[in-house]
This record gives sequence, C-alpha cells and structure tokens, in this order.
Amino acid sequence: MSLVDLLRTQCAEAWSAAKATARLAIGLPDYDAYVEHMRARHPDATPMTREAFAVERMEARYGRGKSRCC
Repeated sequence: MSLVDLLRTQCAEAWSAAKATARLAIGLPDYDAYVEHMRARHPDATPMTREAFAVERMEARYGRGKSRCC
C-alpha cells in the first residue's frame, strides 16, 4: 500500500468517526451502526428501513403522541 493510499484510508476513517461523533452530539441516530448491529447480533431479523428507523428513534426520544416543550 502506498503512502497516498494509507493517508486516504486514514482520512476516510477519521471523517467517518467525526461524522458519528457529530451525530451523537446533536442527537441524530446512526442508521449504519444500527444495520451493522442487526447483522452481527440478530442475523435472522430484517433491519428497519432508514425511514422507519428515523421515525422509531424520534418517537423513542420525544415520546409517542406526547406534547413536549423545549
């Protein structure tokens, strides 16, 4: 592996880590991590779609049908 390839790989890994950290900091769930978890720990189950995952996470965070002020 050349030095350029190594640097490219390290930059890509650092960027992925930075994106994950930013998502956690602002409360956005990580769909890709969820899918990896499902494949590793629950191979028989079908993962939710990205849209269903987003809805489920919002409901889990803010409550189902509950009104919440700031």
